[in-house]
Amino acid sequence: MHLTPEHIELQNSLEKFIDAEINPHIDAWEEQEMYPAHELFKKMGDLGFLGIGKPVEYGGSGLDYSYEAMGAFASGRITSLGVAAAIGVQTNMCTPALTRHGSDELRKEILVPTIAGDVVGCVGVTESGAGSDVASLKTTARKDGDDYVINGSKMFITNGLQADWMCCLCNTSDDSIHKNKSLIIIPMDTPGITRHKIRKIGLMSSDTAQIFFDDVRVPQRNLIGEEGQGFIYQMQQFQEERLFIAARGPAMMEEVINMTIDYTRERKAFGKSILDNQVVHFRLAELQTEVEALRALTWAAIEKYMAGEDVTMLASMAKLKTGRLQREVADSCLQYWGGHGYVWEAPIARRFRDFRITSIGGGADEIMLQVISKLMNISPSTRA
Repeated sequence: MHLTPEHIELQNSLEKFIDAEINPHIDAWEEQEMYPAHELFKKMGDLGFLGIGKPVEYGGSGLDYSYEAMGAFASGRITSLGVAAAIGVQTNMCTPALTRHGSDELRKEILVPTIAGDVVGCVGVTESGAGSDVASLKTTARKDGDDYVINGSKMFITNGLQADWMCCLCNTSDDSIHKNKSLIIIPMDTPGITRHKIRKIGLMSSDTAQIFFDDVRVPQRNLIGEEGQGFIYQMQQFQEERLFIAARGPAMMEEVINMTIDYTRERKAFGKSILDNQVVHFRLAELQTEVEALRALTWAAIEKYMAGEDVTMLASMAKLKTGRLQREVADSCLQYWGGHGYVWEAPIARRFRDFRITSIGGGADEIMLQVISKLMNISPSTRA
């Protein structure tokens, strides 16, 4: 991938913003178990960071996906995966289907203020009984006059406590499980919605909610694209989500490696620094090599995505590798911090807690392996 001066300028601008407006506040947000979504997103929207690849007519910058990817790579500089994930929901997870398939009216009403940072969005797919198995979700949206009446619940919703709207996947018919789903925009101040905070072992600054819908009425014009195409739209949306997850990973892991180098260089044991032990500096060299390999894989997927190719396999591989490598980096590096790394306040401890979710959220490792093996034609379902 050839990076132009414009790519580098975008990356530098976003990193400067992160250093000035996000990272200095992370410790406080972690302690509060909440980040100020509306305040932060408005600042980002004013600088054009929330609509890098979105159409100009809706307030975006109209740049190609390579610039969107640069934004994702730069987000890895954020010292809290919870905040980085929340931003990714706004930019790459709740808006792709709306951008591609939404009516002009719906895009003006929802997409424009989302890009501007005036409203906060979230994605409603996962349920308590349907996480990796998206097709089995139970939330329904039944027609009544000019409205949909929505009943059900969604689980583990990032930005769920602060969101102004949700891109919600619902069953809209009794057709087969892959043809009965639709994506519907739900304003989160609609009567019949209740939200409950979920506490987690990591991502402390990111608000996460379980959301219940009890006869929630929204107009049928809030449908994204065609009815019954929601499963396909969401699978497309997952590709950008997984590419974003993979792109933000390298910088986060490099930060962990570098902070471990600094720590082990200063920490002395048996008359020399921890870093001087071959087992330590060789292991850190191995981890850095793996990070570079992941970066190359991610850029390969991005280039094919920009060319209009199906990147399901490469995006799934990159997502899988990111989750597993983050766990490996955090675990290996924490070992070299010893007991000082195992206290709650240690910076390495936060990464250890946060990184674990990457192998679960956005498609668990096992789902990624299932997708990859199917595309390799080696799973039983492809050989039946």
